Amino acid sequence: MPSASMVEGTARPSPAAPASAIPRQTVPEADIPLFGARGKARELATEVSQLTGELESLRAQMNRLGVFSVVELEQYRVRLRTEIADQQARWQEQQRILENRLAELQQQVVTTEEIALLQEAGVYQYHHPLTDAVAYQSELERLQQRIKTMAKGDGKAVLSASGWTVNGSEAQGRTMLRDYSKLMLRAYNAEADNLVRGLKPYKLEAAIERLGKVAATIARLGKTMDIRVAEGYHRLRVQELTLTADYLQKVAEEKERDREEKARLREERRVQQEIDRERARLDKERQHYANALAALHSKGDVAGAAQLQERLDQIDTAIQDVDYRAANVRAGYVYVISNLGAFGEKMVKVGMTRRLDPMDRVRELSDASVPFNFDVHALFFSEDAVGIETQMHARLGDRRVNLVNPRREFFYATPAEAKQHLMELTGNLLQYDETPEALEYRQSLTQAQG
Repeated sequence: MPSASMVEGTARPSPAAPASAIPRQTVPEADIPLFGARGKARELATEVSQLTGELESLRAQMNRLGVFSVVELEQYRVRLRTEIADQQARWQEQQRILENRLAELQQQVVTTEEIALLQEAGVYQYHHPLTDAVAYQSELERLQQRIKTMAKGDGKAVLSASGWTVNGSEAQGRTMLRDYSKLMLRAYNAEADNLVRGLKPYKLEAAIERLGKVAATIARLGKTMDIRVAEGYHRLRVQELTLTADYLQKVAEEKERDREEKARLREERRVQQEIDRERARLDKERQHYANALAALHSKGDVAGAAQLQERLDQIDTAIQDVDYRAANVRAGYVYVISNLGAFGEKMVKVGMTRRLDPMDRVRELSDASVPFNFDVHALFFSEDAVGIETQMHARLGDRRVNLVNPRREFFYATPAEAKQHLMELTGNLLQYDETPEALEYRQSLTQAQG
C-alpha cells in the first residue's frame, strides 16, 4: 500500500507549474484477499479519503501562495512597479501641495507677527478719524451709552424663539426664555468687558476674534431655543473694542509727546541756566578789568592800559556771543558721534545742541545707559544748527535705524559718509576725526584677549 509521502512525491508539481496542471492521484491496484474483502475495501476507502484531503490541502496552500507561471510573475512584477510609480507620483504631488500650503501659512504668520510688533511699537492704524484722546473718550462714552440702552430690558441685545411652552404653559415658556437669554447675555457681556479692560492696541484683532467665538458659542448652546446675540449688539461691542484701541493708542502717543516736551523744556532750562551763568561770569570779569583799566588810566600807564583794553574787548565780544546765543534759538552745534563698542563701525548719531560747551551734551549721552563713551567725529557751530540737523536727517533718512520713532537720531552710516554730507551743507569743517578713539573699548578688547 502506498504511503502519504509517496503520494506527495508523485503529486507535488514543479514551482513553475500552475495549479491546474497538477494530475489527479490514482489509487494503485492492490491484492484483495478472498476473505475479508469488505474490511480491505473499507481500509482502502479510508486511505483514499485521507489522501484526497491531503491533496486538497496542498492545492489550497499553492493557491494561497500564488504559484504562477514565469509569464504571469513577470506581468505581476510590471504591474506592481507601475502601481508603485503612480503612488510615488501622487505622494510627491501631495507633498508639493502641502509644502506650498505650509509656505503660505508661514508667510501669513510672519505678516501677522510683524503687524503686531509694529502696532506694539507705535505704528497703529486708526479706525476712527478723531484728533485727540478727549474726542475719542467722548465718542467712546456715547457708544457705551448705546450699548447699555440696548442691553437693558427688552433692548433686543439677545434674540430667542417665540411661542415656547413649558408644561403646556406659554407664560412659563416666556419666563424660561427670558431667564436663559439674560444668562447668555451676562456671559457675553462679561467676556466683552474683560476684553475691553485688558485690551492692548496691537491685540485688537485677537480680541475681536475671541468675542466672535463667544457669540458663536452662545448661538450653538442656545440652538434649541434659538437664543443668540443680536448682530447689531455684537457690532456695537466690536466697535467699542476698536474705539478703545484707538483711544489707548492716542493716549500713549500724547504721553510720549508730553515726555518729549518735558525733556525739551529741561534741556532749554539747562541751556538758559548755562547762558545766565556765563553772562554773570563775563559781567563780573568785565567789571574787574574795567576797574583795573580805570586805575591804569589814572596812573598814566598807557602800555598796561592797552593790554587790559584788548582783554576787555575780548570779554565784550564773548558777551555779545552769549547774548546772541540767548536770543537766537536756532544757533548751536551740530555733532556727529559714534560708539564703536556699543553699536559697531557703521552707525553714527547726528544731532544738535545749544549748549555753550557742546561736550557737555556728549558726556550726558555717554552715561551708564551705554557700555562705552561716545567719540566725537565732527562739531560744527552754525547760526542755523536746527536747519542743518534737519537736512542731515533727511539725507540719511533711508538709513535710519529706528523707523518707528524719528526722534532716535541713529543712522547706518560711517563717519566719512556723515562728513561728506556736512561738507556739502556747510562748505567747511574746522574739526573732524574719522577714526574713533574708543579708548575703553580697545582696552577692554586687549584685556579680554590677554
